[in-house]
Amino acid sequence: MATFNEVAEHYFEKLDIFTLAITRAHGKNHPEAFEVRSLFNTMKEKTTEAGTTGKPHLEEEFAKLRKITSNYTIPGDVCGTYAGVYNMLSETDHAYHA
Repeated sequence: MATFNEVAEHYFEKLDIFTLAITRAHGKNHPEAFEVRSLFNTMKEKTTEAGTTGKPHLEEEFAKLRKITSNYTIPGDVCGTYAGVYNMLSETDHAYHA
C-alpha cells in the first residue's frame, strides 16, 4: 500500500484541477463541491508545509470530507471527474490512516 505522501504526490495536482472543475460544473446542484474544494486546498497547504518528510495533521479535514460526502458516496447525477475526485480523496484518506 502506498504511503500518504506517495498518494498525495500522485493525486494532488489532478485534485487541484478537478476540484475546481466540479465547482464550476456541479456547484449549482451540489454545493458541497465548494466545501470539498476548500478542504482540499487546506490539505494541500498543510501537506506542502509539512514537506516530504513530515506527515501533516489532516484528521479534521478528512473527518469533514467524510461527513459532507457521505463517506465519498458518488452522487448519481455527476460526471466522471466528480467521481474521480471522490475516489482520489477516498484513497488519500485510506493512505493517511493506514
